[in-house]
Order: sequence, then C-alpha cells, then structure tokens
Amino acid sequence: MIEMEVSLGERSYPIYIGQSLFSSLSAKRLISTQRVAVISNSTIYPLYQTQIQSWLKDFDVLPVIIDDGEQYKNLQTFEAVVGQLLSANLGRDTTLIALGGGVVGDLCGFVAACYQRGIPFIQIPTSLLAQVDSSVGGKTAVNHLLGKNMIGAFYQPKQVLIDTDMLNTLPPREFSAGMAEVIKYGILWDRDFFDWIVKHQSDILAKEPTVIQSMIQRCCEIKAEVVSKDEKEEGLRALLNLGHTFGHAIEAELGYGDWLHGEAVAAGMVYAMMIAQLRNWLPQSDVDAVKSILAVFQLPVEGPQSMRAKDYIPHMQKDKKNKEGTMRFILPTQIGRTAIFDDVRFDELQAILG
Repeated sequence: MIEMEVSLGERSYPIYIGQSLFSSLSAKRLISTQRVAVISNSTIYPLYQTQIQSWLKDFDVLPVIIDDGEQYKNLQTFEAVVGQLLSANLGRDTTLIALGGGVVGDLCGFVAACYQRGIPFIQIPTSLLAQVDSSVGGKTAVNHLLGKNMIGAFYQPKQVLIDTDMLNTLPPREFSAGMAEVIKYGILWDRDFFDWIVKHQSDILAKEPTVIQSMIQRCCEIKAEVVSKDEKEEGLRALLNLGHTFGHAIEAELGYGDWLHGEAVAAGMVYAMMIAQLRNWLPQSDVDAVKSILAVFQLPVEGPQSMRAKDYIPHMQKDKKNKEGTMRFILPTQIGRTAIFDDVRFDELQAILG
C-alpha cells in the first residue's frame, strides 16, 4: 500500500493507494465519529455492500443510495440526500463516505460541505476517473442546466482510499473515460509520464496491478502538487482543466450523460492541441501522438458531428475560468507544458470546430 499526502496545512489529508484496502485499513483508525452515512448509487452499492458493511461493523451506518448517472448530479438529488440525513436525525457528529465515481464523490462532498455548515467526509472512489482526478483536491459540486459544476464548494475530504481492485468491476467504457484524465496529466505536466503511458499501454489495457498502481500514484502526485500550491484555482490549478472548456460544452449541449466526462475531455484536449498547432507551437507529430494514444483506449479525437463553433461558444462563455467576460483556454505549448490564454479568436475556433 502507498500512502501520500495532500499538503494543505491544517486541511492536509492522506491518500492511500493499493489492493484490498478494506482489509488493510482499520475504519476505527480513520473515522472519529460513531455515526456514518454511506452515499453511493444503485449500481455501485450492491457490488460493495457486504464489504462496506463489514468494514463499518463498529459504526451506526445509514446507506443513502442515489440513481446512477451524470444527469442525477443536480440540486434535486442534493436535496433528497440532505432530506434523508435530516430524517435520520444525523448531526454534525456524522462522517459521510462517498462510495462511487465522480458523480457520487462530487455530490457527497458538496453535501458534506453544506450539511449543518460542514461535516467530515471520506472519498472511496470506484472509477478510474475518480481515482486519478475528482476524488483528490476538494472540488465538490452539482450541475445546473446552464453549466456543469456551477453550484459547489472547495471542501477537502479527511482521507482518500483508492482500492485498485475496484477497477475490476468497472465497465470498459468507464475505464477508457478515466484514461482521458490520466493522459491529460502527461500532456499538461509531465512529458516523461506521457511517454510512460505510451510504453505501458498494453499493461494498462490488461490492468496489470503494479502498472495500474504506479499510474494512479503518479496522477495523484501531480494533482496533490498542484492543489497544494493553488487550492482554490486562482491560477496554477486551472491548468488541470486542459480539454475541459471544450469538454464541458459538449456535455452541456448534448445533455449530461450522453457523452461520458472523460470522452468529452479527450476530444477537448485534441481541440486545444489543434489551436496550439495553428499557432505553430506544436509539431504535427505531437498532435498525432496524442490522437494515437487516445485511440488505443477507444476515446474520441473529435467532438460530436452535430456541433459547430456556434454551439460551443455559449457554453464556453459560462466557463468558471473566465474573467471579466473573457474566455480563457488551457493550451499546450508542448507535450508536458501548458499555459492559460485569453486571446483565442473566433476564427481559430471556427477553423477547428467548423
């Protein structure tokens, strides 16, 4: 088992990465309250119900099960979860556990941030995307019809438990979607890691345990380093949104749940690279290398055929990175290096989006 830390002063917390963590880590060691509510969904909870109940046998446990899907990451589900906590008379002496993918983690974290002005929560991410990205860093939110993750808070978990065995129950499409976020780290931060992914692509596809653990560890190291320097996304942390300006537009335009988040981000990263190529920052070989590794994991390298520049822009204008009404984009200057730009022109968007 690997233990690492997200360094945020008094809000610092550990990340545990390994196999069979329920048998390796004592719940009594991690949880300081007697009452626990497990927030999960109708797909995930039945898979791990026996394990989680056994792990929490010494606690008073309330399961709170939501419907499965991005379309349920909204204020209606938030209110329903809070209602169940109130109906059970749970107070501030309660720990929430997010058992699921990014939707469950984001929703549970937001509930924890708001319920009685804040209670502790633990992330147990079950999807690759959540393990390498959304479970770390304290971004919690729900979606609004007019934009993704527009209602939320920065609220850090007490611990993150990443059990790589849970990936064995993950559908292939969900695993591929998570690989988009893995590849993102290589493009935006670490060329050596990008090359490592390319080199180990067969082992990753086969979910070779030591390779998967090393991959997740490196993603969490990068995320923890960035978050420790810029917790509330005032500058550096925005780089983690590579591909997301385009990706969120795809999700919002099509309706949440049509394209998976990682699929939309994959297409968005290619578009960001194409703008960089238009500006003569990137050689064609770099764009081709990214398209090639995305294709290995069956990820899209372009957005929906039905969408043109005019369909993206209204959503981009609502992006959280924007300042003073100016759209801001994360663009790679080379594989392994990115920066924030506010000078992307409509003709550049039209050239790549149509």
